[in-house]
Amino acid sequence: MLQQTQVATVIPYFNRFLKALPTLNDLAQAELDEVLRLWTGLGYYARARHFHRAAREVIKTHHGLFPERIEEVAALPGIGRSTAGAILVFAFGHHLPILDGNVKRVLARWYALPGWPGHREVESKLWQHAWRNTPQEGVGRYTQGIMDIGATICLRRAPLCEVCPVGWRCRARRASSQALFPAPKPSHHRPLRTTTALMIHNSRGELLLERRPPSGVWGGLWSLPESGTSSGSRWQGVLEGPGVEVGCPWPEIRHTFSHFTLVITPLPVHLKSLPKFVEEGPKWVWYRQGGELPGGVATPVLKLLKRWSTMDNESP
Repeated sequence: MLQQTQVATVIPYFNRFLKALPTLNDLAQAELDEVLRLWTGLGYYARARHFHRAAREVIKTHHGLFPERIEEVAALPGIGRSTAGAILVFAFGHHLPILDGNVKRVLARWYALPGWPGHREVESKLWQHAWRNTPQEGVGRYTQGIMDIGATICLRRAPLCEVCPVGWRCRARRASSQALFPAPKPSHHRPLRTTTALMIHNSRGELLLERRPPSGVWGGLWSLPESGTSSGSRWQGVLEGPGVEVGCPWPEIRHTFSHFTLVITPLPVHLKSLPKFVEEGPKWVWYRQGGELPGGVATPVLKLLKRWSTMDNESP
């Protein structure tokens, strides 16, 4: 949960998650919908899917015992080299380095290492420095310490160098060049993608939700049918048929992903009868205002559902 998400945001999700699924076996036996529902609002939903798959993999491959070899841990879905090291350090006391974003920043400034840490050669040097500085004794205390320095003192902007316990040996500080390290990610144009979210509702004020494919953007989450998808193209003919009332589009919603920006145009559609393809599988549900979500829902869709609940359910 802490990958790409701040501690203050994670805490209530963490507590709620552990209350619902307190053990590895509970997580492995849970349906993916339940896992994604508990994760709704945290974003980066691939983490939740990987988390769920990893739990099942531990039960299946390792007989329910979490592995202690870094190769086996790193082979679990969603766990890379640094996360595997952190798990083995804190859970089992193994002598291993970690290299999360905070640690990269601390080491890049400490050694005044040029280049963006995402480049292979720069990351390789950072791993060498991480190994060199990880002590044989007290590895857990050291690992927690360097992570906390990065999170609370060696900040990306305006680092608190005057209170840093090791700042007097930091090369970047001694050269007053903290702002130069680490080098920023090379800028690139983030393209725009557009879609129309079909807010298909019936006379009972229920919205039709569609389960998205298991992989890709918002994989496995419940969403609104979209034009341009495989089901969206099938909807196009329905929208032009009888017994359909298409309302005025709502204002656009923009949602930024790491590699593109999605522009969503919500379009209210009242259907008097459903097309046959909706009944072909368990990928459709009717959502009633204020009801329990069937599973995980992406933040933009959740905002639309909340707005829907505050409006006249007959004609949004």
